Amino acid sequence: MNQKKHQVSLYTIGVSYKKAEADIRGKFSLSKEAQIQLLKEAKENGIDGIFVLSTCNRTEVTGFAEHPFQLINLLCKYSSGTVEEFSTISNVYKNQEAISHLFRMGTGLDSQILGDYEIVGQLRNSFKQAKKHNTTNAYFERLINHVMQASKRVKNETRLSSGTTSVSYAAVQYIVNNLPNYNKKNILVFGLGKMGKHTCKNLAEYTQNTSVCLINRTEEKAINFVKEYQSIRKATIDTLAEEVKNSDVLIVSTGADFPTITKEHIPVDKEILILDLSMPANVAIEVKNIQNVTLVNVDELSKITDKTLAIRQQEIPFAESIIETHKNEFNEWLNHRRFTPAINALKQSLVSMQQDEIAFHKKKLKNFDESHAEIITSRFIQKITTQFVKHLKDQETSIPQSINVVSKMFETELEKLHAEDH
Repeated sequence: MNQKKHQVSLYTIGVSYKKAEADIRGKFSLSKEAQIQLLKEAKENGIDGIFVLSTCNRTEVTGFAEHPFQLINLLCKYSSGTVEEFSTISNVYKNQEAISHLFRMGTGLDSQILGDYEIVGQLRNSFKQAKKHNTTNAYFERLINHVMQASKRVKNETRLSSGTTSVSYAAVQYIVNNLPNYNKKNILVFGLGKMGKHTCKNLAEYTQNTSVCLINRTEEKAINFVKEYQSIRKATIDTLAEEVKNSDVLIVSTGADFPTITKEHIPVDKEILILDLSMPANVAIEVKNIQNVTLVNVDELSKITDKTLAIRQQEIPFAESIIETHKNEFNEWLNHRRFTPAINALKQSLVSMQQDEIAFHKKKLKNFDESHAEIITSRFIQKITTQFVKHLKDQETSIPQSINVVSKMFETELEKLHAEDH
């Protein structure tokens, strides 16, 4: 059983915006129910420590396994993606690479829009969910704690998150930068999910446009929302076609699994800018072929670079320095956790040999200076244990093998002490 545990490594496997387009990411997306089932099965199969993160930009499984395929199989089982598809667009990180990835993700360095901190809350919630279903461990507790500390410092001590940048913010920036007289244009927001809410808020905050209309399938949500933002007008779903016809800009964020805006909705006698913030796309693909239509999707919006993002680029080295500090602190804790039992056992073995030798020479040698002998031999013990620590900390070292060799040399019980190796 111990042998199995010693072969375990930390892996983060998944798909993200870096290699996978929105439609492929959608296939690997995991509902909350699927995430919970995945966690439960992993625990039943003896995986010691696992959590799942699924957002519109990425789906990742982080856990301890003998081989990453154990985690990949779970992801493919509970999503609609296949192993073949996964192999072409996947990310697989192991041990220190996985640790670095979590730090970069948790500080906004790995976000689709640099410095977007929405992922921090999502990461925290995914860990809470795993904790609720008893699939976390002391290793993850300490690691996520360090990631959150680094995240807080990056947010407070750098300008990596200066301004308010997200896909919804990028949508408003796109309008501001590409539409002359944008404050006088008729803007229709269709859908009041999280993205729709943020877009409406950003329109109110970053423009002076008073011709914003909101339509939502659940009218009660729209009624409550416009009470707070009185500059935004509410319309009903049955007037959608008419409102689209009167709009210069249509922002779609309905969050449906199918197109909610089709060719039939689009007027052919006027120019219209359509921003589709949904994933999967909520605007039918043929809409793009209509003359006078400019259709922009999530991935295109995420490529927007403006002055805010230029400032953020300059902050990357400062953020990486903060990450390095917290990563080193975590690794120090990890090393201490892994090495201390072995070092203590070795030290006890050496002290026992020291006491035996001093007792032997005390009987054999006349005028034997016991105190001097103890000082000298204690220094030797310290030097030997320090050297052993350095050896164990070397990245090329096989810790179980080293501990086994030393245990045989000194006849200690060290081999029983590396069960916490991961």
